[in-house]
Amino acid sequence: MRKLKYDVVIIGGGPAGLGAAIEAKRTGAKKVIILERDRELGGILNQCIHNGFGLHEFKEELTGPEYASRFIDMVKEFNIEYMLNTMVLSIDENRNIVALGERGLIDISARAIVLAMGCIERSRGAIDVPGYRGAGIYTAGAAQRFMNMEGYMVGKRVVIYGSGDIGLIMARRLTLEGAKVEAVVERNPFSSGLNRNIVQCLNDYNIPLLLSHCISYVHGRDRVNGVTISKLDENMDIIHESSKFIECDTLLLSVGLIPENELSREVNINLDNTTRGPVVNSSMETNIEGIFACGNVVHVHDLVDFVTKESRIAGRNAAIYALGENKDKSYVKTKGGNGISYIVPQYIDTNSNENIDLFMRVRNIYENKKLIIRCGEKIILEKSRLHMIPSEMENIKLSPHILKKINGDIEICVEGA
Repeated sequence: MRKLKYDVVIIGGGPAGLGAAIEAKRTGAKKVIILERDRELGGILNQCIHNGFGLHEFKEELTGPEYASRFIDMVKEFNIEYMLNTMVLSIDENRNIVALGERGLIDISARAIVLAMGCIERSRGAIDVPGYRGAGIYTAGAAQRFMNMEGYMVGKRVVIYGSGDIGLIMARRLTLEGAKVEAVVERNPFSSGLNRNIVQCLNDYNIPLLLSHCISYVHGRDRVNGVTISKLDENMDIIHESSKFIECDTLLLSVGLIPENELSREVNINLDNTTRGPVVNSSMETNIEGIFACGNVVHVHDLVDFVTKESRIAGRNAAIYALGENKDKSYVKTKGGNGISYIVPQYIDTNSNENIDLFMRVRNIYENKKLIIRCGEKIILEKSRLHMIPSEMENIKLSPHILKKINGDIEICVEGA
């Protein structure tokens, strides 16, 4: 087994891994390497051929491959090493990594590690849809790869279950390729995708979005030939008299994403029960010293620009740790109160001389409300919001001036305006 040593090892070569590697190198880490299991760098961006990327990061609208290529070019400019077709088999608390790739088994010793493995789609087994298991059932991401990278059309008459962003984008993509998208079916009374995708991908193409509906049965023994959809009441129970049959030959599942954390569990990293990703502090460091995490492996983001922003924090602090330049930090806990589903990071450094961004999601749809940050009985900050929905992430920036006012754990709540 070959033995190698690096200052910072990045696991994952998608947008989070690329951003972290570049920032680690900029910060002064001399030996940085990216380990990527796919055949090329870029991750999921390579199959996202639609535009809408880079508005925050580059102030212009790019496709996914264009966004990825900018960072891949920077990786090459910085002479950052990377290994493709390389699967990380294990990591331990001493930051030793065993990987298997084109060069065989590799034993890598790292001063710091950044986890950037991204997320995976929920499958049919995770949502327990009754019916036959014929051909023609795909996750939305798998269908996207088949169409945009492999050149295969997945079906002609399609129903999409779930209104996640990939599903909404695939509704438009399939329509442009000549398929008929019969409906997008969503269990919740609100979409789980961005409003702009509902407008651009559904409304613009007259594709119906059926909220508070479920697929109660999948028909077709050898190949899908239709689905039965049913309305749901306020308790999420099926209203049987509302059931109707929709003929189709393909069913796409867009029912949520889950951070991919097999390696995190193996090394005993604490995971958040809500996000399903690592618990991190404002340096993006996990509870295991020297192991950092960023991007969709921590929590599922709306925009890749925010993944990049988070990856820079992880890469910079991983390099600082590897170089032995850590400073004293004073961490307090962040807690989601009324109306808040989760907050990332879960711990913040009140001694920080830089702004700290808190990302969170609300539990329901709220109009004309406030986000209130409290430390005990004291209100630290309040922000008015005209409109908040669970599918769009909220962000609050804490300046060093605000951080100095915090002397204990903080709680964020949604309260009436």
